[in-house]
Amino acid sequence: MRKRFGELRGIPLVIVALLFMAGSSRAWAVNASPTPVKQVAIATPARDNDYGWNQQGVLAARRAAASVGARVVVADGIGYDNVEPVLGRLARGGASFVIAQASGFNTIAPRVAQQYRVPIITYDSPKNLQKSLVSDIETSSQQGAYLAGILAAKTTRTGTLGIVISASDTNWYKQTGGFVAGARSVKKGIKFRFAQIGQAAYDDAAGGKRVAQAVIADGADVVFGMGDGASFGYLQAVETAKEGHKVWFIDVIGNKTPIDKKHVLLSSVLWNFTPIFKRAIHDIQNGTYGTHLYSLNDSTGISLLKTPYITPALWKLIEYDRQAIAAGKIHGPRTPTESKDRQILKGP
Repeated sequence: MRKRFGELRGIPLVIVALLFMAGSSRAWAVNASPTPVKQVAIATPARDNDYGWNQQGVLAARRAAASVGARVVVADGIGYDNVEPVLGRLARGGASFVIAQASGFNTIAPRVAQQYRVPIITYDSPKNLQKSLVSDIETSSQQGAYLAGILAAKTTRTGTLGIVISASDTNWYKQTGGFVAGARSVKKGIKFRFAQIGQAAYDDAAGGKRVAQAVIADGADVVFGMGDGASFGYLQAVETAKEGHKVWFIDVIGNKTPIDKKHVLLSSVLWNFTPIFKRAIHDIQNGTYGTHLYSLNDSTGISLLKTPYITPALWKLIEYDRQAIAAGKIHGPRTPTESKDRQILKGP
């Protein structure tokens, strides 16, 4: 070592400086290399067989992970009472990215991210943003529901639409407002029958059947249902309706076409989380995660399901309005609370 140092003494300082800078640049390049995402974990409150929120989240996690060759770990059906241990286990288990697939996980998820230094994504809680650790998905679910309202208003024969929700949920409220506004854009005097199962009855299929039967008995011949597992009850109520006319069901988030044996599924406001999960992974790998929020809207994953029961002419009209929403020419209402829903249901 002394000999090598002695040899360097004869080299001009500027060359030594350049050599040092080159070495530093190489070291910096190594440190700045992308962070690989090798394992994606997702935790859902209910089982991933609901053709809705939980299933769509898991499917999207699998697609996003596959795009970078990552492994997927699923913890489904965890409820809301044991969230922190489950998220902690996923973080300790080698996850490079954890998806906390419920707004009810929003308080706990940031704590887990900080404790284990693992990137976690939440929903509808923009204040959670933390560089490299926590980001959040904001939803504009009313946009797809606006289109569903147009479809329902063009389909109804009774002039009465049913809206049933399973819980006091921000997205259910936003979609209710969008649906009402879309329907009124077609028929100002259209009537609505609204019913809610409970405060957090997301998976109450029996309750779903009960409230859907109630709005059908009150004249609704198109039922817009939001509920996760409760939506199976909505579907059953529509299938077994004893009215003298056809009753249709419009679902949300997933696609129940495979189980629509009675051909009553008119459409669904589909939510595809894959593009956002892919973008989040990209941001983790490039060091920009936690610096911005993600928006789920009609341009990034929300769409209306086209079924054979929608005529080409009606679909053309819906597509026209979809493009108008994307261009900012149609601005549906934003009703994230129960009080705002009550106001819009009362009418102008």
